[in-house]
Amino acid sequence: MGRPRESIDCGDFTLRRWRGQEDLAAALALIEESLEHLRPWETWIDGYDEEFTRGFLDRAGARWDEGEVFNYAVAAGDGTLLGMCQAYRGADPRGPRLGYWLHPAATGRGFATRAAAALTAEMFALPDVEFVEIAHDLANTASAAVPRRLGFREVRRGPVAPPVAPAGSGTEVVWRLERPADAPRPG
Repeated sequence: MGRPRESIDCGDFTLRRWRGQEDLAAALALIEESLEHLRPWETWIDGYDEEFTRGFLDRAGARWDEGEVFNYAVAAGDGTLLGMCQAYRGADPRGPRLGYWLHPAATGRGFATRAAAALTAEMFALPDVEFVEIAHDLANTASAAVPRRLGFREVRRGPVAPPVAPAGSGTEVVWRLERPADAPRPG
């Protein structure tokens, strides 16, 4: 997979590559203020601490450089972090998967949908991307709304590999959006 831009302007917010340990204080605040909001859906919450966040920021940089995972901070115009959005290699190298989560104060305002739309467009700007997928637990109806709004179609349901998130059903739903026929392929 090619590499997306490190910063994607979305109007009133930006998707920007994490800046390593420079982002530590802001990332810690974002996660700590979001813990209870994320706890039902994220299994990593139970192991979360400052060292976890330091490691995430280090891994985010290394994995970006390796072309494996493209983690973005969702940043408001004033620099306040609203959440995270990422694209990562799925099982099929022709189609990355997207993930996203927001600070609870940023939910219900279209940020997740707009961030996913911007990152989807960015992925389709890469020559080797044929489709983009979004996967979530069946019980996570808020996450399901994003691919539905963006025109993704559900392609499969199946069991989630352990561990299952506390509020999870154990069933993963996978949505897919194919590369539009008119999407240019960079040379």
